[in-house]
This record gives sequence, C-alpha cells and structure tokens, in this order.
Amino acid sequence: MQDFSHLLSQKVDAIAQQWVEAVAQDQQIKSTENLSKTAIRDHVPHVLTALVTVLAHTQASDIKTIVEASLEHGLLRAEQGFDPTEVVREYHLLRTIIFTNLRAELLQGTVEEVLRSVSLINAVVDEAIAQCFQSYVKERLNELEHLQNQLILTVEELRRLVRTSQENLNMLAHELKTPLTSIIGYSELFIRQQRSPELKDTVTSVEHIERVLRSGRQLLHIINDALELSRYESGGMQLHLATTDVHSIINTVVETMQPLADKQQLKLLLNCENAPMQVLTDPLRLQQILTNLVSNAIRYTETGSVTIECHSFISNQWAITVRDTGIGIALEDQERIFEPFARAEHSKKLHLPDSTGLGLAIVARMVKLLQGEINLTSEVGVGSTFTVTLPLEVITEVEFIAKTFQ
Repeated sequence: MQDFSHLLSQKVDAIAQQWVEAVAQDQQIKSTENLSKTAIRDHVPHVLTALVTVLAHTQASDIKTIVEASLEHGLLRAEQGFDPTEVVREYHLLRTIIFTNLRAELLQGTVEEVLRSVSLINAVVDEAIAQCFQSYVKERLNELEHLQNQLILTVEELRRLVRTSQENLNMLAHELKTPLTSIIGYSELFIRQQRSPELKDTVTSVEHIERVLRSGRQLLHIINDALELSRYESGGMQLHLATTDVHSIINTVVETMQPLADKQQLKLLLNCENAPMQVLTDPLRLQQILTNLVSNAIRYTETGSVTIECHSFISNQWAITVRDTGIGIALEDQERIFEPFARAEHSKKLHLPDSTGLGLAIVARMVKLLQGEINLTSEVGVGSTFTVTLPLEVITEVEFIAKTFQ
C-alpha cells in the first residue's frame, strides 16, 4: 500500500509558505493586513509535520502536537483580533493547499489509499479547527470577563464623579440602554446555547461573543467620555507639561486613524510643514484633541477627504486645523455643538449609532485647559473645519491667572 507521509514530509515547508501567501492575500481575511508573515505562519508547520505521522503506516500518530499547536494558534488569533470566520477561512485554505500539493500522487494511488489519505487529512484539519476554536473562545471569554470588571470599576467611579442635570442623566441613560440591551441579550443567548447541546454551534457562539464585546466596548467608551468630562468640571483634570514634538504627535494620530479612513475609502491628507518643531504643552491632551477631531471628521464624512493642516504665528501661537468634506453642521447647531450631549441633526443622517454627544465637549474643555481656542466653520453638505489655536508654551495655572488679570 502506498504511503503518502513521505511525500508530505518533503513538502511541509512549501505548503506552509504557500498557505502564508494565500492567507496574506485573501480578501476575506482582513486581520492579516498589519501582520508579518512570521506572525501569520504561526503553528502550521507543526501541524503539517504531525500530519505526516498520522498518514504514516509505520509510526505512532503525533496527535499531541496537533492539539498543542492548534490551541496556541487559537489563542494567538484571538489576541490578533481575528474574526471567527477568518479563522475558518484559514483552515479552508490549508486544506485546499494540502490536497493541491498531493493531487498528482493521490490520483496514482488505489481507491483505498486515496480514501484513507483524504479521510485522515480531513480528520486532522477538523481536529485542528476544533482545538483552535476551543482556545479562541476561551480567550474571548477571558476578554469579556476583563471587560466586565472594567465596566464595574468605571461605573463605580461614574457614580462618584458625575454631577450633572437630570436631563443629561436621562440622555446618558438612553445612550447606555442600547449596548446594555445587546450585552444582556447575546449573553443570554450564548448561555442557552452552551446549556443545550442540540443548539451548540461554535462559529455562531463566537459571533455572539464578538457582539457582546463590541457592545461592551461601546458602553465603556460612553462611560469613559462621561468620566473625562466630569473630571474637567470638577477640576480633577490636571496638566502634565513637557517639551513636545508636534510632528511626532501628528504622525501618531495619522497612523492610528489611517485604518479607519481606509475603511471609509477616504483620503487622509497632511499639510503640517509649517508646524512648530516643539511646543511646551501636555502631549497626552494634545493627542486626545487631535484624535477626537480626526475621528469625528472621518465618521461624519461619506466621501472625499479629511485634511490636517498646521500654521505658526508670530504672536507665540500656532494652530492645527482639521477639515473634512462631510455632511456639515447647520448654523443653528454650531452654537451648541461644544455642549455636552449636543449633536447636530442632518436630513440624511441624524447621528451615528456610537455617537455620545460628548466628544466635541471634551475637546473644547481640553483646548481651554491648554489655554487655547477652538473655532468652527461649516456648511451642510460641504464639510466642516475645526481650528484649534494654542500657545507655543502653556504656562502654569498660577501664571495663567496672573496674566489674565494683568
């Protein structure tokens, strides 16, 4: 009887390399876009080497390596942010490439030899998928538990810090209702599936977990925004001044926002040659201001571009401008857009589902904290331009108060 194990052992490296290239180029696996080929390759050579022992007639099957390598793969893919469908797609490509490499020799074997080899290869790949999803689901559940603990802590802090009007509290409660409903609903569904064997479906269950995590992250984002605003109102937001490389801050924001712009098929343009090389400011707050403005511009722009521009002035000031070609803000809304929970309405798009109405309010307060000003010009259907003017050197609170009353 023909033994295909020797043939497979000679092609392990070639199959692994072909698989890495296929996964990297597959349009259905988006999570590999920022991964090196080494990070993609991961455990596959170990599984292929162990598969050789399964096909061999003369040696014991190395099932342990298959299990360990697949468990490790699932854990890594969860950490890398893969969707469950992307993991399934990976193994589909692996199965296809294995059979493609063995096709010519399989066609020369007997029916019994071919059936045995195909059956064993499918069994190994199926076992690898099962073990991979076991660790993948476990890691996602750990992340869910960690997120739950974070939510508990932030909610407790929120109770201590939030001091606002009943109207704003009602609006905040309304914003929290949607992600909370999703978290509760999908959690209950997942629990029912785990308790009912006939309803269990690994991929579907993982997708439910993904929805819970997305809703949890949205809820955490809303709470954190409310906390940030509350810290400012209570005087708890402190500055940490340092000599700051402006270009480095801008580049960091652009690198962070580029994937979001690419997803929206928008051009993210940069014109900051006239930016000061260094300023004395709080680098974290400066980065938060720019990140919020660019993120907001991308989310409310359907086509076109988002542009970041910088200007230096003789009067010891500099400005950074974020301009978009988005839906724009009506004149009557521009006067209140920097107030908490205020959101501009538009005939085509009232507001995004994940909008809290707190982002621009936080930006305005951070700009004030950095002793600057923020201005808005906008036209509905044309776009918006936010300009933040800041001092080259932020002075201490004592110096700022003394200067104000001179």
